[in-house]
Amino acid sequence: MSLDVNTIFQIAGIGIIVAMIQTVLKQMGKDDWAQWVTLIGFVVILYMVATLINDLFEKIREVFLFQ
Repeated sequence: MSLDVNTIFQIAGIGIIVAMIQTVLKQMGKDDWAQWVTLIGFVVILYMVATLINDLFEKIREVFLFQ
């Protein structure tokens, strides 16, 4: 499996953007919105990681089951 460096930078970029938005919203007193932004960012990154893990399992299945 060739993990692309772009994926790592995308995850880091999303994390940085979410952290910045959360900080701004907390300073404005919008704590509820800040929590939602954090949750949405977490779900997006979790989806990206789940896709990568799915690709890994597909490669493992191809190697051991010869498909």
